[in-house]
Amino acid sequence: MSAIGYALQEAWVSLRRSGRSALVSIGTIAIAFIALGGFLLLSVNLQRVIDESLRSAELSVYLREDASEQTRAALEAYLREQAVVLGVDRVTKADALERFLLDFPELEDVTSSLPGNPFPASLEVRLKADAASDGQAEALARTLVGRDGVADVRYDRRWLARLQALVTGGRVVGGIVAGVLLLGAAFTVGAVVRLSLHARRDELEIMQLVGAPFAYIRGPAVVEGLLLGGAGAALALAALLALHAGVGRSLGASLASGIGVAALQFLGAREIGLMVGSGLGIGALAGWLAARAIG
Repeated sequence: MSAIGYALQEAWVSLRRSGRSALVSIGTIAIAFIALGGFLLLSVNLQRVIDESLRSAELSVYLREDASEQTRAALEAYLREQAVVLGVDRVTKADALERFLLDFPELEDVTSSLPGNPFPASLEVRLKADAASDGQAEALARTLVGRDGVADVRYDRRWLARLQALVTGGRVVGGIVAGVLLLGAAFTVGAVVRLSLHARRDELEIMQLVGAPFAYIRGPAVVEGLLLGGAGAALALAALLALHAGVGRSLGASLASGIGVAALQFLGAREIGLMVGSGLGIGALAGWLAARAIG
């Protein structure tokens, strides 16, 4: 029998013998990977919101009430000359009020009670979405502040950059939390493998005395850890998939429309590969470290 076949057979027998200890180890790994997968799932959907918003990011230039038509035309012509600008749309006071009522129809009574239209006219500037244009758009926004006829300037990418920083920070925090949990899971896997090795100590001593290759002595421990880690990661993915499907059926449409995407997305192939590969790697490493005590 080959070393791989022998390791697989002995690892399976050892897992069956471990029983509850193996299940506890798999459950511990699954909890750690559910935490990691939860952070990944959240960051994947938030990143979609950011990417979608960046593609449609605009520079809104709000005009003063006393701005003349000549001033507005000159400002529009200046904007159209900028390399970073794709187009400029005029939004009148009436257009702004109509948009507000479409978005917030429940506030119609509030706006109708006011003596006049409180919304300013504006110029909506469509920007290029490539990364090189970010600095140019930021510079353009600064030059518009205080310009004749301009009351205020709102640059969408500023708050999107802050949101991106928050998502990045959340990934770091999530990675740290998941790393701590995975470290605990690795110790659990190592403990289960050590128990299996202890149960086979007489057999292993005989194999060492007769000069059996280390692949036959340590291999089953490494494979046992690998199977425990892989099973825990697979269980976590199944739990996350069930959670995603359940949330999608009950709250998916509301949540998706609330954050501005068509539908909530599950983990991609890269994230799934990361979880499965990490589970297999952590389990195999824990098994190998436990097997080093053999000699």
